[in-house]
Amino acid sequence: MLCGMKKLTVLISGASIAGPALALWLARYGCTVTVVERAPSVRPGGQSVDFKGATHRTVLERMGLLDDVLARQTGGTDQTIIDAAGRAQAVIPGEFTGGDIEIRRGDLADLLYERTAGDCEYLFGDTITALTETPDGVDVTFAHAEPRRFDLVVGADGIHSNVRRLAFGPEHDYVRFLGHYYALAELGDQIGGGDAVMYNEPGRMAAVGGPKASAFLVFASPELDYDRGDTATQRKLVAEAYRDTGWRVPELIAKLPDAREFYLDSLARVTIDHYSRGRVVLLGDAAYGNTLGGFGTGLAVVGAYVLAGELRKADGDHRVAFARYEDQLRPYAKVSQRGSAGPFLAPPSPLRIKLRDWTFKSRFLLGLMLKATDKFATDIELEDYASGS
Repeated sequence: MLCGMKKLTVLISGASIAGPALALWLARYGCTVTVVERAPSVRPGGQSVDFKGATHRTVLERMGLLDDVLARQTGGTDQTIIDAAGRAQAVIPGEFTGGDIEIRRGDLADLLYERTAGDCEYLFGDTITALTETPDGVDVTFAHAEPRRFDLVVGADGIHSNVRRLAFGPEHDYVRFLGHYYALAELGDQIGGGDAVMYNEPGRMAAVGGPKASAFLVFASPELDYDRGDTATQRKLVAEAYRDTGWRVPELIAKLPDAREFYLDSLARVTIDHYSRGRVVLLGDAAYGNTLGGFGTGLAVVGAYVLAGELRKADGDHRVAFARYEDQLRPYAKVSQRGSAGPFLAPPSPLRIKLRDWTFKSRFLLGLMLKATDKFATDIELEDYASGS
């Protein structure tokens, strides 16, 4: 454990990536950390996530995770864009879709849990129901656990953040729907023999194979009204969205009712004026999420590193630390405020599909896109917060 920081009691909501990454650092700095998670355990599976550039690699190394992440990496897989007859139209290189290091989200979550479970308290199958700030802390009530008081509360609970709703206001004030939905499904056997392929029709995309979920779907749609816990209805919504689709998509859709895992959500962007309010602070997608924007996991681990480091540097003074955290992360997270992946993954017309495919046939344009992602991923100066210990 590193010394030199006032001990704090910290409640983190969310046990995916951002929350346990912050828990790892705060436990090292001597804090008493509790992580509450609505799910009954660490969530397995999910699509692959990736890290890119020296900044992400440096943070993983300082966390002591780099070697383990490298050992579990899936490796970027080239993906072939095909037409309705299965003929190749273009190839998306693995370095574009998978960054420098690609790993299944569930594998990364397992690593973070393994590194923090011995030093932090985890409350699985529970959620926060109320937050009341006092001069001395935040009084928290839970759906199941007894009420408790914490010095600080962190919302690391994703784009649909419960903490943000309780401390800042309703979701519609901060989350903007971007005109598309995406679905992930684990279907067991692979359609197409396991090859990573992607098929488009205007406003619809279906991808199978490779290290991501065995089926990955993106489709344009007006905003839908559905219960986020009702997966049966969600599967029907996806089936309706892909009615009369070509290639082997009907075969894929027919398997959805029996998918081992299924997840549907909107492509959305979080826009918020301040990452903190009093003793409550937001981290990761809860503060600067942009679904499928390509930088969510990197932003989460870098944000956790900076937030914990600034708390240590300020000796636990949350007012100072939260302001410094925001000063550093807001410019870095500006990439999350740019556009949407929806029109790129599911172009709205045959012409736009051809133009998108053409960018991957041009080495010059592909090179420009890769350089741009390099710049975004490394656009922050990392302080070594442990150097003064």
